[in-house]
Order: sequence, then C-alpha cells, then structure tokens
Amino acid sequence: MAFFALIGREVRLAWRQGNSSAMAVTFFLVAVTLFPLGIGPELSVLARISAGVIWVAALLSALLTLDRLFQQDFEDGSLDLLALAPMPMELIVLAKSIAHWLTTGLPLVVAAPLLAVLLNMDSGGLGILMLSLAIGTPALSLTGAIGAALTVTVRRGGVLMPLLILPLYVPTLIFGVGAVDAVLNNIVAGPNLLYLGALSLVALALAPFAAAAAIRLALE
Repeated sequence: MAFFALIGREVRLAWRQGNSSAMAVTFFLVAVTLFPLGIGPELSVLARISAGVIWVAALLSALLTLDRLFQQDFEDGSLDLLALAPMPMELIVLAKSIAHWLTTGLPLVVAAPLLAVLLNMDSGGLGILMLSLAIGTPALSLTGAIGAALTVTVRRGGVLMPLLILPLYVPTLIFGVGAVDAVLNNIVAGPNLLYLGALSLVALALAPFAAAAAIRLALE
C-alpha cells in the first residue's frame, strides 16, 4: 500500500541522513543532563522536578526537528509531486507525522527511563513515564505537522514555528507530567492518561486536514 510505502520511505530517509533524529535525541540527553549541574546535587529536588524536566526536554526535542517535516520536500520539488499523486494530501501528512514519531518520538520514549534515573525519579514512576510519553508524543508530532505546513514557504520558518506550536503543546505537557506525578504521589494516573490519549486522538482526527489545507495553500 502506498501509505505504508511512504512511511517506510520517510523512515529510511531519516535514518540515512541521520541528522534530524540524532540531533533530537542528543538535545534530549544534553538538556536533561544539564539540569543536575545547574540545580545542584540535592536528590529530593531533582526527584520532584524529574517528570517536568523530561517532558519539557522531550517536547523541545520533538519541536527541534519539525521544520524538516515538509521543508526538504518543498525545496527539492518532491512535495509538488506528492500533491499530484493519487493519495490524498491528508494521508501524506499522516504518513509523514507517523514517520516523524517513529524516528524522533519513539527514541525519546526509550531514552527517558535512563534519564529519569539520573534525575533520581522513583522506580515506580519509570513505567508510567514511558507510557505517558508513548501516548502523548504522537500528539506532538501530529500537532507539529500543522506548524510545519504553515511555515513551509517561510524563510527561517523554524524560528516562527515555536510561537505557533508551543501553546498547543501545553495541554499535552500538563497531563503528561500530571500522570507521572500522580503515580509518584500514590494517586491514580488513569485520568491524566485518558486525557493524553484524547489529545492524541483529537490531533489524529484534525491535524492531517489542517496541515493538508495549509500545504495546498502554500503550493498554489
């Protein structure tokens, strides 16, 4: 199927080039590692802020690679060819968003527990941290696709995109951190996880259509 072939193409290009995915994971590692150096070695303080630090670093890492979601295809003309293909633009956007999550969001989910240990997070929160990131990071990729589409023709669009996207990321950040903090404080994390899932489903339903409309406008 052309949809899965496009996902495979995007994943292969991302790993072949390596720059974007490696940059996101490296930024994630460096950003989280700097917090103990800046705040100090007080373990209780690090444990208290660990969930927020990891989620903010993951959010910024995902944002770091979004400008390349459509930009490279736009510059070399591939986006015009994709627009002429039989596949609807909405499915093209969805395929690219899935590939972005596989090459950026998924590595962040895998790396998060190691960094949580560095921040002295209680072992009981590690599983829910990975689960919250796995549920919430697809919303980051899908919502980010809207910003990437809106700025695809803008020079230095990577500077403008955070202003457009970061406000939309706030609910995901709140519920992601809330789920981990709930477990660490012996509270049920289910409601926060459900809200995270709802945000990802809403992004799945709306983001491909919004981003596709923005791309069509840009290509006219």
